[in-house]
Amino acid sequence: MNTNKIITIDGWSACGKSTVAKQLAKELGYVYIDSGAMYRAITLYFLRNHIDWTDIKEVTEALKNIDIQFHCNCKSQQSEIFLNNENIEYLIRDLVIAEKVSDVAAIREVRSFAVTQQHKMGEKKGIVMDGRDIGTTVFPDAEIKIFMTADSAVRVERRFKELFEKNPNITIEEVKNNLEMRDYIDSHREVSPLRKADDAVVLDNTHLTMEEQLAFALQLVK
Repeated sequence: MNTNKIITIDGWSACGKSTVAKQLAKELGYVYIDSGAMYRAITLYFLRNHIDWTDIKEVTEALKNIDIQFHCNCKSQQSEIFLNNENIEYLIRDLVIAEKVSDVAAIREVRSFAVTQQHKMGEKKGIVMDGRDIGTTVFPDAEIKIFMTADSAVRVERRFKELFEKNPNITIEEVKNNLEMRDYIDSHREVSPLRKADDAVVLDNTHLTMEEQLAFALQLVK
């Protein structure tokens, strides 16, 4: 009998979902799947290939040419995303992608494509997946669901520090505007909006260290 579980972690942008998910997967020996990275990968493909994502026919054709996979980096022991066999782990973290990804992720055909891929990845269980609609739409029957949140000012500061290392010219105002825009689009979109699943446990990490939030998540599993 397979005792592995599916663990979902949903929540707002820059509240530390991927950090907790990676830590938890490592502790449990599970596979970490970054669903947000999948939508970023699709966005990157659309931008590179000048896809008009307001044209559903064009979007549908473009999705046929997209292959997304996750592979473990042997050196870092971290899961990295590949788009058509190209490692794009760092390319998708650019602010240009962040500014467009919510629009792309709101497209019904894009979400259907991604959810189908995510279902396949979860067939054998033993995964930790984070995103916006994992516990509500992708895996509504998951054994463990966490909904993460944090004070908006704290989230802006965290994302600013992350992006500043790659782009010293970025301003905190740009980051604040981007997060506010993404929060609004994610929670108001017609297809699979961001919301807390009824059976999800809230993890507010505004004042928690990485060690404390991992301990909280591990206690839920145990």
